[in-house]
Amino acid sequence: MANKYTDKEVEDIKNRILSALEGVIDPELGIDIINLGLVYEITFEDSGAVEIQMTLTTMGCPLADLLTDQIHDVLSAVPEVDIDQLKVSLVWEPAWTVDKMSRYARIALGIR
Repeated sequence: MANKYTDKEVEDIKNRILSALEGVIDPELGIDIINLGLVYEITFEDSGAVEIQMTLTTMGCPLADLLTDQIHDVLSAVPEVDIDQLKVSLVWEPAWTVDKMSRYARIALGIR
């Protein structure tokens, strides 16, 4: 069976998903989850199914549900994403460290 999207189209969709995820702000730090380095992997399938593998800054972080809700909200604006097939998977390996943060996030938080 032929793929619904070309590799280039899939790459474009993933980039738009990534851009949308920049709208998900960690309320404690005031920085988006992409610049914080919390998103480890984005999987997109022809059916519109998406899996976001991400972590949190701490294992007991109470914000998991809030961030998952925000992810559903922002990805509903990406037409190729089937929200009913969106899965947010929390992973703890590799452990998150400040090294995963973008330069922008480090400057914004005053971390050298």
